[in-house]
Amino acid sequence: MAQPPDRPLRRTRMPSADLRAAWEEHAAEFVAWARKPDHDSYGRFHRDQFLELVPPPGRRTLDLGCGEGRLSRDLKAIGHEVVAVDASPTMIAAAREADPELETLLADAAALPFEDGAFDLVLAFMSLQDVDDLDRAVREAERVLEPGGRFCLAVVHPLNSAGRFDGDEADSPFTIAGSYLDRSYYADNLIRDGLEITFVSAHRPLHAYVDALACAGLLVERLRETDVPEGAITMPRSRRWQRLPLFLHIRAMKP
Repeated sequence: MAQPPDRPLRRTRMPSADLRAAWEEHAAEFVAWARKPDHDSYGRFHRDQFLELVPPPGRRTLDLGCGEGRLSRDLKAIGHEVVAVDASPTMIAAAREADPELETLLADAAALPFEDGAFDLVLAFMSLQDVDDLDRAVREAERVLEPGGRFCLAVVHPLNSAGRFDGDEADSPFTIAGSYLDRSYYADNLIRDGLEITFVSAHRPLHAYVDALACAGLLVERLRETDVPEGAITMPRSRRWQRLPLFLHIRAMKP
């Protein structure tokens, strides 16, 4: 059977969504997507950009919303003692299959099964836009951190989730047709190299993430708005994301 032709991202706005159910519904798609070499931004540039923000290995690291486990495996390879959690049974099964020695748990980010101060580092890489209760998830991350511990997160940049480029040209205008400030939901569907995937996520303005951290008692140390580096440009349309941020990275400390 011939593989389907590539199709650029199509975005559908929705008034509501069950993010946990959607993550499980599309989990098998994501496992295939994530495990195709150099298929997405993770291996080409995003992992390395994020790791610049991550402290060196310490006592114990929690990968919050681990997906199929690729970041957990990479963290282990550089010396972290990792515990990986996700709310999707399919994702956790895939993470265990890829590394049977990785400590994995099926768990809700908003109700973590760990004692207070169990970790000195919590990472939420591209997962918080997919949790239903952001504030509770951040409070739980703070609870399981020891004093002086760090919480590092990466999400789709809120400008990215709020708007779209009008065309594929590098200088194409960027339009936010609705509200940047209002929280909303969306589904992004695309086909690349024969693989189709749907991402269902929440759009939240930047202040929603900073407020969640502040209300949990965490202090923001670093905030980065990332672009696509020159060495990662694989097609001309990617140059649009050298003008606007593609992802948002934040590192916060528990006093």
